[in-house]
Amino acid sequence: MNLDIITIVIIAANVVVSLKGFNDYGFLDKYKFHVGGIQRGEQIRMFSSGFLHVDMQHLLFNMITLFFFANIVIDFLGNGGFILVYLGSLILGNLLSLYFHKNEYHYSAVGASGAVTGVLYAAILLRPEMSLYMFFIPIPIPAYVFGIGYLLYSIYGMKTRLGNIGHDAHFGGAIGGYILTLFMASWLFERNLLMVILLAVPIVLLFVLKRAGKL
Repeated sequence: MNLDIITIVIIAANVVVSLKGFNDYGFLDKYKFHVGGIQRGEQIRMFSSGFLHVDMQHLLFNMITLFFFANIVIDFLGNGGFILVYLGSLILGNLLSLYFHKNEYHYSAVGASGAVTGVLYAAILLRPEMSLYMFFIPIPIPAYVFGIGYLLYSIYGMKTRLGNIGHDAHFGGAIGGYILTLFMASWLFERNLLMVILLAVPIVLLFVLKRAGKL
């Protein structure tokens, strides 16, 4: 697979910033997502936290996922569209985290997961017919089934606080990828309206549950 230069630049930025954070806790603490810090006016955390990771495994997982799906988004939306999806999903993921954790002063997080999930969801929206493979499931899974299932799992994770994972950032990133892709590729409403509707179901469900006080 030939990587586009913009994907290489984003991966390199994640690696360089994350390695700095691995070796310098003061740097990590200054630029991670931190509710209290953001509420004090340190808005840079909303952006910088998306290039930091807790460890090499976390970094590798996100970058490998980006490696596999970036080209699909670039092929359909171009480099500019890809950058918009990546950065927009990063910010929206952190905005949703801030919304859900606004009363938790000490809540903190790092990772490109929101941005990467946005790229993944955009790729699924653009190519819902492709198949995905999971390590623990030896059969191909239709991309749209995976996308819907992943967001339903994220809702469950948000509700139960499952693991040390920023499920809300993942979900916010997916919303960013979904909205921005439809904005730039409005032809999807004509060519694949059913998939547009199906992939919106977990997003609508999230806000219904939130409004009902179930999250």
